[in-house]
This record gives sequence, C-alpha cells and structure tokens, in this order.
Amino acid sequence: MFVKTGDKVRIIAGKDKGKDGVILKTIAASSRVVVEGINIVKKHQKPSNAFPQGGIIDVEAPIHVSNVMLLDPSTNEPTRVGFKVEDGKKVRYAKKSGKNLD
Repeated sequence: MFVKTGDKVRIIAGKDKGKDGVILKTIAASSRVVVEGINIVKKHQKPSNAFPQGGIIDVEAPIHVSNVMLLDPSTNEPTRVGFKVEDGKKVRYAKKSGKNLD
C-alpha cells in the first residue's frame, strides 16, 4: 500500500470528497484505511464495561485506499506516490515535488 498510518490524505471520491484527514489504521488484507473524521457511521453499541451507557455512537468506517490521495508535505497538495531505492532502502517520494516522504 502507498499510504501508512499517520499520513495526511485527501478524500477524492465518495460522500466526504474534498476533506482532509490523518490515517488512523490501515487494513492491508482488504486494501482499506480508516481516516480520522471521515466516513462517520452510526453504530448501535450494547452496554459493556468499556461503554456502560450503550446507545448509538458515531464511528469512523474504513474506506478503500483508491479513494484517498496522499498530501505532499511541502505544498499540501494531493500527489501520486512513487518508490525508489536509495542506499539500499526502498523509500516513497511525492511525484509532484520529487521530495522524499519517509
């Protein structure tokens, strides 16, 4: 996957198109990511020790990784991600500015 936990991304498709957020979690098996404050859904929660009140809560649901685009840290613009090998290590770089992301 071209994004990692902690990356800042922009949503490019869906009901939250145009919004920015930080990736909280990546799910590689299904190519999905959970983005902070994006794709909020209502979840019916039974009372438990962790959540004794129960009720309906708002939760971030995963979205497909193809619907997000990484933001270039230098320009804060969406950019495609490339990979190159430097000093024997594989690193990500922003294709718009050419700067390393890692």
